[in-house]
Amino acid sequence: MVTALGYGTTGFSIGQRVFGLTDWYRDGTLAEDIAVEARNLVPLPGDVDFTTAAALVMPGLTAWQGLFEHGRLHSGQSVLVHGAAGVVGSMASQLAREAGAYVIGTGRADGRQTALDFGAQEFVDLDKDALKDVGKVDLVFDVLGGDIAKRSVGVIRVGGTLVTIAGPTEARPADGLTIDFVVETDRAQLSEVVQRARNGRLRTTSVP
Repeated sequence: MVTALGYGTTGFSIGQRVFGLTDWYRDGTLAEDIAVEARNLVPLPGDVDFTTAAALVMPGLTAWQGLFEHGRLHSGQSVLVHGAAGVVGSMASQLAREAGAYVIGTGRADGRQTALDFGAQEFVDLDKDALKDVGKVDLVFDVLGGDIAKRSVGVIRVGGTLVTIAGPTEARPADGLTIDFVVETDRAQLSEVVQRARNGRLRTTSVP
């Protein structure tokens, strides 16, 4: 809730409900009050509660940027989403499915139904199933890193992309790209995410 405006700030008013992502060098979001750059905030629609909004920001922006900004995913492609039952993976699965992609989720056996409920059309149990049996996909969205990232390279089509948030990796698809990134604030993307939540096209999950 906006309680004060800095000199020259426009587009917001005292008492307005807002949400967004602070700059990494500022942090402080556990404080009762925090100064945030106005460019990092978006008005929060009245029909979205604060708990939902807080659950949308980091996972929603991470999934959006990984899939569309870095992964260049589009309709008709296939994507392997690691950790598909988790907070980021479930967002990625929903967004990819809505974009017209074929979604394969991975995780542990107890996450199978959650992954399927949140948009995955297939599920791979990383403890029991062979990742290579997936076939070839256009994009891998990785939140796990390590050996999983290395194994994932083998299921990416020539010229495909591995996008990871788990840090730099030497894993590289044939004639393709590996991109590791850190989520950034983006008002337009956040507006897209919250609109999808408002009309039921994007749901949050409390599963860690």
